[in-house]
Amino acid sequence: MIPSIRECFHLMDKYHMLENIKAHSVVVARVTCLIAQALREAEFDISVEMAIAAALMHDIGKTASLKSGQDHSEIGRQICLKNHLNEIAPIVAEHVRLKNYTLNGDFSEKEIVYYADKRVKHDKIVNLDERLAYIIGRYGRNRKDLSKAIERNFSLCEQVEERLFEKLKFSPKSLSYMAENQNKMCDRRLNSNA
Repeated sequence: MIPSIRECFHLMDKYHMLENIKAHSVVVARVTCLIAQALREAEFDISVEMAIAAALMHDIGKTASLKSGQDHSEIGRQICLKNHLNEIAPIVAEHVRLKNYTLNGDFSEKEIVYYADKRVKHDKIVNLDERLAYIIGRYGRNRKDLSKAIERNFSLCEQVEERLFEKLKFSPKSLSYMAENQNKMCDRRLNSNA
């Protein structure tokens, strides 16, 4: 089942999502919506509804992981499965690190949410370099092996970005402006059901 936006916000409350994580998730959903709609317009088989729902739910396990130290994407996947959200569970599971991604494969909602999450620092849209610096500072914990793994993940994200924007009518640099100023349809979707 793909949850409605209203159901996503209900689950955020049910699982005690912190307000700052909720704000981050809403911005990730706005970026996701913009990219998903643009890909649909370019005639790619993307479910905008599924992408938005997955973006809203991508950090559903984050609050619990802050207490337990466990992988928040795995906790989020389990929460999705527990709530019969089987369609978005794999997207939530891979929003931190893509598995089995090939640069010549089709686009899916999974790559969109993965990319959108990497473009949002707290509740602001930033470029990949700024987000990478933040992630390394916050999670690298002065460990070279972990920092290298994060850098490899962002290298993949740069490839995803390049491939995505080959098909879109706007650039990565204009994403922030587009999401904040020219995203009326996404605003209506997110505000009408919240």
